[in-house]
Amino acid sequence: MQRPGAAEGLFDPGRVRSILIIKLRAIGDVVLSTIVIDNLRRAFPDAAIDFLTEAAARDVVSGHAQLDSIMILERTAIARMTLRDQLRANLAFLKRIRSRKYDLVFDFFGNPRSALITRWSGAAWRVGYDYRMRRRAYNIVVPSRADQVHEAEWHLDALAHLGIPVVSRRLSLAGSGAAEERAQAFWREAELEGKRVVALNFSGGWPAKRWPLERFAGLADRLAGRYQARILVVWGPGELPQAQQLAAMAAVPVTLIPETNLKELAALLGRVDLLVSTDSGPMHIAAAMGTPCVALFGPTNPRLQGPFGSNHQIITNSGLDCLGCNRTACDHISCMNGLTVEAVFAGVERALASLPGRKGEAK
Repeated sequence: MQRPGAAEGLFDPGRVRSILIIKLRAIGDVVLSTIVIDNLRRAFPDAAIDFLTEAAARDVVSGHAQLDSIMILERTAIARMTLRDQLRANLAFLKRIRSRKYDLVFDFFGNPRSALITRWSGAAWRVGYDYRMRRRAYNIVVPSRADQVHEAEWHLDALAHLGIPVVSRRLSLAGSGAAEERAQAFWREAELEGKRVVALNFSGGWPAKRWPLERFAGLADRLAGRYQARILVVWGPGELPQAQQLAAMAAVPVTLIPETNLKELAALLGRVDLLVSTDSGPMHIAAAMGTPCVALFGPTNPRLQGPFGSNHQIITNSGLDCLGCNRTACDHISCMNGLTVEAVFAGVERALASLPGRKGEAK
């Protein structure tokens, strides 16, 4: 892609002193957007680079070595206010953004709110994708390939459109020493050192993304029997009862991870040999940590939203006409309910066989 011409703002990288990246939610999407950070820092080593997101995704980017500041839009708190107070809070937030005097703003979220923030930032170069009325908020409009390329690569299209070199395709989560220490302590307490460890993540932001708990339990039994694997069950806010239910269904002992924040979850997932997961935030976190995933897909398209990287196995109920429908709810969920334990276990076998050393061998 070539740099935009005068009609789009005549981008001048030499005048960029401050940059804002906007990616409000969800957690997995924010993880995928981190692919731009290293590239922007290399292109603008002396610029201030800030990241705007919402509270739930704060830990994905807080403390990132290549970012100068994290800004949080308290959308949920604002929504609880009276209409008058909502207006005041939103105006105050817009003024705060404008006071930062950004030169370059990337809207990687592309909803009406993020487009408005971009427009009112006052930035010389406001970059967004060619979506309906929202495109009017930008003076640099990027053709969207959201239906053609992986979402991580979609983020990089905006950089390439400006002529910014793309030298890294690495997702870069912000870790912490405290999170690593807690993960290490849990590993010792659970006696996982030196063991093959497979994590199961049953969560999914949409009901239609979920695989039945009893099949996760059946998979745990197969993994323990075939590979003598230790099984970890991943759970997040509000999911402890389902995690306990899954554990009760399994015929073999399973271990629930402790309550974690996102940094601690990343540290734990970075230690496991493999994650079996639905399409969800933990799946993207694991992929970003370099952990192979066996990813179960139905209503979403793994080519566009799958775990980023080449060391993953994708499992779908192939042959269905409705795969990738993007419906959040469904009265039959054939795509997920039709996935058998045997099909998923076969994906696990392929994934473990590809691991280095003896990890792919049955013990």
